[in-house]
Amino acid sequence: MDVPVHLVLRSTRVVTPEGTRPASVAVSGDAIAAVLPHDAEVPAGARVEDVGDDVVLPGLVDTHVHVNDPGRTEWEGFWTATRAAAAGGITTLLDMPLNSLPPTTTVEHLRVKQDVARDKAHIDVGFWGGALPDNVKDLRPLHDAGVYGFKCFLSPSGVDEFPPLDQEQLATSLAEIAGFDGLMIVHAEDPHHLAAAPQRSSAKYADFLASRPRDAENTAIENLVAQARRLDARVHVLHLSSSDALPLIAAARREGVRVTAETCPHFLTLTAEEVPDGATEFKCCPPIREAANQDALWQGLADGTIDCIVSDHSPSTADLKTPDFSTAWGGISSLQLGLPAIWTEARGRGHTLDDVARWMSTAPAALAGLHRKGAIEAGRDADFAVLAPDETFTVDPAALHHRNRVTAYAGRTLYGVVTSTWLRGVRIADRGTPAERSGRLLERNT
Repeated sequence: MDVPVHLVLRSTRVVTPEGTRPASVAVSGDAIAAVLPHDAEVPAGARVEDVGDDVVLPGLVDTHVHVNDPGRTEWEGFWTATRAAAAGGITTLLDMPLNSLPPTTTVEHLRVKQDVARDKAHIDVGFWGGALPDNVKDLRPLHDAGVYGFKCFLSPSGVDEFPPLDQEQLATSLAEIAGFDGLMIVHAEDPHHLAAAPQRSSAKYADFLASRPRDAENTAIENLVAQARRLDARVHVLHLSSSDALPLIAAARREGVRVTAETCPHFLTLTAEEVPDGATEFKCCPPIREAANQDALWQGLADGTIDCIVSDHSPSTADLKTPDFSTAWGGISSLQLGLPAIWTEARGRGHTLDDVARWMSTAPAALAGLHRKGAIEAGRDADFAVLAPDETFTVDPAALHHRNRVTAYAGRTLYGVVTSTWLRGVRIADRGTPAERSGRLLERNT
């Protein structure tokens, strides 16, 4: 080999773009130098880490995380969020532009966010910008400053400083972003359908579910696709919950509309039928829907209509999770638990860890243009999640690293223990315990 190798990570099961196979992954500096046969001779001077039959996956890439830092750091912060991510096998996250103060809607605000994150990141961190009714002039400067794209809401976001776009404002922002071939990522719920739905103060989950009907998602996505088609814009549907929208998305892609979609662990592993009344740790928007809807989302993943699985980690302080679904903060914290939660459900449905790696690493990296992430192959960053796939554990909130240890997964027994996490060839977590901080701030095209 032409480059000095300092680490060889060896396993009988390494998930590569060509499939899972026995391999020795040679690391030079912070990058993968080569994927060698399992029994390849170890280069002189290299340290061998043999993980036996544990599975080596590419480090997970979570492109949908609300870190809330600065401004609402009592909800979450870069130190705690990135430690939780490292413990869960995530090596890269992209921070959402809202729930922090200030929101990431100008270059100045982006710099504030970067300054706060720089010395707190245990994993690599990049940033989305925000598209608001009054910041069209800021979109290109934010793009040039390195954000990975722009988030907008089509219905109220839950925080006053991040108002939604109406259809005319969406068209204006999309046209601007399409002009530099940027990406718009969209919280797609139609405000008119939400306003028409029954809204009542209630601890009953059924009442909350009725207040966020599928039609709100379906109509918003239909309108978004129409705008993207007209403007030849790149759009991405965030946290898809309604399986009814899958045929629309699939048809649009066949026509050449540049639309992608994600869903989240909670939509794939939790069901409306099992949510207890008053258990607002299960509240999110759009909501967890019925088991039949969940089955259809899994089919959408299997056939490629849904591209990726990301957390939408959206924490709050425990006091905001009041028993009333109408007033409780909506958000589910799952940074540390996404991989085992998904693997537990996926293995029961006949999917493989190759599928999980595609959905949770390769596809999110491709969505954001993180070209050094998302696969175990030469030239990529040496980012790995090592998983004992047949080992189980019961979720104990006290063992979680995110700031407020509220979780919808408490007490669940899950398959898949993350035994170690590696960032650019450095072990950053060992069986759930984060190591020294070694994350970097990322900018688009760097």
